[in-house]
Amino acid sequence: MQRSKTVEFGVGLFILAGILGMVFLGLRVSGLTLAAPSDTFQVDASFSDIGSLKPRARVTMAGVTVGRVESIDLDTEWFDARVTMRLDSDLEGQLSRDSTAAILTAGLLGEQYVGLSVGGDPETLEDGDTIRDTQSALVLEELIQQFVSSMVKD
Repeated sequence: MQRSKTVEFGVGLFILAGILGMVFLGLRVSGLTLAAPSDTFQVDASFSDIGSLKPRARVTMAGVTVGRVESIDLDTEWFDARVTMRLDSDLEGQLSRDSTAAILTAGLLGEQYVGLSVGGDPETLEDGDTIRDTQSALVLEELIQQFVSSMVKD
């Protein structure tokens, strides 16, 4: 009887460890963390089409994650999507004013994220500044529609 309770306790611990592992992996994949937020600064960018970009999407430079999309709002003056990004504080004072932001896709049908490219202007972006040079998302449905309509006209 004692051995049975020991085995049951071991199996219970194993199941608990499995559940905790699944929760950890789920948080890592979703981009959520339980850690305290590090020092960041805010930068905005306006896009004419954001595709399926979502809040908490990655912001990358040279393939390295340097921040997250904080919020997406409609600019009612220009009717563009205003994307607010939180970037690592290490980049504050390092990104030039003519840096570009593009909405990219991981893989053919993967998640969308913002990719930053550094320009050459000696003046830099500070907290609350706006990236002026942006490239909107490529929407696969629009490309297919253009291809089909060009085939029909020929």
